[in-house]
Amino acid sequence: MELLIGFWLMTAVVIFAAIKYKKAILLTVPFFFMIGYLVIQIILVPMPFWETVRFVFSLR
Repeated sequence: MELLIGFWLMTAVVIFAAIKYKKAILLTVPFFFMIGYLVIQIILVPMPFWETVRFVFSLR
């Protein structure tokens, strides 16, 4: 739950900063954090990395 709240707070701060500094590129920051979180969760699986990636993307 703390992680979800952290993502929401980070997104709110980024939106505020994007409006204040008029830099739309800041809006990509939450996506990079989510992609980073996904990669970390895949690494934590106790299987070889590429086998885990193939398994995750082969789910239907």
